[in-house]
This record gives sequence, C-alpha cells and structure tokens, in this order.
Amino acid sequence: MDFVLGGVAACGACLLTNPLEVVKTRMQLQGELKSRGTYQVHYRNVFHAFYTIAKVEGVAGLQKGLAPGLVYQFFMNGLRLGSFALIESSGLMQTDGRVSAAKTTVAGAVAGVVASVMGSPVYLVKTHLQSQSTSSIAVGHQYKHQGMIHALVAIHREHGILGLWRGSVAAVSRVSVGSAAQLSTFSASKEFVIDLQVFSRGSWLVALSAGMISSVVVVLAMTPLDVLSTRLYNQPVDHLGKGQLYKGFTDCFSKTLKKEGLTGLYKGLGASYFRLGPHTILSLFFWEELRKLYHQHR
Repeated sequence: MDFVLGGVAACGACLLTNPLEVVKTRMQLQGELKSRGTYQVHYRNVFHAFYTIAKVEGVAGLQKGLAPGLVYQFFMNGLRLGSFALIESSGLMQTDGRVSAAKTTVAGAVAGVVASVMGSPVYLVKTHLQSQSTSSIAVGHQYKHQGMIHALVAIHREHGILGLWRGSVAAVSRVSVGSAAQLSTFSASKEFVIDLQVFSRGSWLVALSAGMISSVVVVLAMTPLDVLSTRLYNQPVDHLGKGQLYKGFTDCFSKTLKKEGLTGLYKGLGASYFRLGPHTILSLFFWEELRKLYHQHR
C-alpha cells in the first residue's frame, strides 16, 4: 500500500506543478552550448516564460507532457517513496532511536536509483513533449511526437528497446542525488521540527515545514544534474541512436561548463525551485498525510 500512496501523492503534486516543469525544461535548453549574448533569449525569467508560452501556445501549452508526467510520477515516486517507507518502518534508518543521516541518505539514494531506471523511458518522452513548441519560441532540438504512446512506439521502432533508456545514466545520478537529499532532509527536518515543539507531533504543519526545508536542499543539489539530464534526453540522435551533441554524461558536463560556465549548470534555477520546491513540499506533505489516514483506518 505504501507504493500506491507514494504514487498518488506524487500525482497530486504533478497536476499542480507540471506548468513549472514545462517552463524549467525550456529555460534549461535555452542557449544550449552557446555563450551568453550569442543567442536569442525567448524566456527572460520564470514569469516571462509563463507569459510567453501561454500567449504563443495557449494555456494548454503549459500542460504539455502531463500524461507521461503523471505516469512517471505514479510509478517512479510510488517505487521511490514506497520502498523508502518500507525501509523506514523496518527501523533500519535509526541509530539509538534517532534518525541516522547517513542511513537515510543511503536509503533515499537506493530508492531513487531503482525508481529512475524503471521510469526513464517515460521521462525521456516527457522531456521531448515539453520542449516541443512553436518555431518562434523553440529552444533545443525539436521532436515531432503526437503524444506519449506515439513517442514510445516511434522511439522503439527506430532505436529498439535500448533507445527508450537513452540518457538513463544522467537520470540515475539526478534522481539518486535528489532522492537522497530529499528523503534524508525530510526525515531529519521532521525530527527537528518535532523537537522544537512548535507544532504538535501529529500536526500536518510538521510535514509541511519539513517539506519546505527539504525543498531548498533538493533544488541546490539537483539543478546541475537536472540540466544535464534534460539536455541528454532531448539531444538529436543519429540512425544508430547515438547523441549528436554529447557522447554521455561527462561529455555533457564538460561541454556545458566550457561553453556556458558554471551558470550554465544552474540555468533555470528559479524555475527549478518554483517547480521542485512546491512539488517536494506537496508530494511529501500528501504522502505523509495519506500514510496517516491509511494507518488510522486500516
């Protein structure tokens, strides 16, 4: 049941934050491998990106990739949060009755690796769909998918089963680091907030406060890996399925750093926080509250 609760919680957060995911993806691809001042800036900041996408593509443009986003969140976070909950309930993450930072970090990372590998094909398609746009505001390589199923079938037909897992190495790094940061800080933050005795132990404000603390750590840790992951997923490929811009994770990292500097790895940081921050807070809050409801009525 923990797996279902984790998936439902993540889907609830995804419905509210998917427009921010579209904005984040576009900003991370803008000016790819180009020095500052040598490319046209379609999206000046998060708010301008929202306005531009809505104006040119309509409000529906802000919900591109919602279907694969929901599928990804349900299965990926269902696995991630569910397996973490099982490890947590077994008592393996505690030392002398207190939450162990090292153990929760490892548990979060392991849960993230398993989930990211399983969900990589759907995340690949989500990235393609969210980057697709009208030519006047297009950034990054433009695929011509007609939807999630069409994309999955087309990629499989052209590049085989392994083509669906292209870019998964970056995804594993991204999710394992983000998951370790998120779940370890969430557990520690809950304990910290409870110790402060600002809210009662069973209050929903404990989970909300812990989620807010966790979201800051997650965004700072994840954004560079998120940029690399987005670019590796979205790059054009040849007939053999090999990337035409990057050979792999380290090549993408070195080229981005060389061409765009350190700020290139933090492109879309504001969008990342506006997306990952609320998503982290909402998914962890929904997860905690759903678990409490389930255990109260079982």
